[in-house]
Amino acid sequence: MEDSKSNFFGDVYEVVKLIPRGRVTSYGAIANYLGVKGSARMVGWAMNQAHGNHSVPAHRVVNRAGLLTGKHFFSGGPEAMQQLLEAEGIVVKDDKIIDFKSIFWDPAKELEP
Repeated sequence: MEDSKSNFFGDVYEVVKLIPRGRVTSYGAIANYLGVKGSARMVGWAMNQAHGNHSVPAHRVVNRAGLLTGKHFFSGGPEAMQQLLEAEGIVVKDDKIIDFKSIFWDPAKELEP
């Protein structure tokens, strides 16, 4: 079981590394792309484990409404996620990404063969 979890987390991280600067995606979109629709929570767990790993831009993964639901897991405090997003030009107000639909990156569409 541990190997499958590690492989899943690794697959999630590989997708997250492909999210372009200034764009965001959701836990559910990643799960859907990986063929495990309905496993958004598992993607969230993977993101929680990724904080502190600077090669995985976990700040670019939010919930389906654009809310910064993972902000409490960032080293540097709950403001760190918003600060990282704002450094990429993303506007956040009250823990929600403004104009979420226009900057949403869907791996199922963006990574089509």
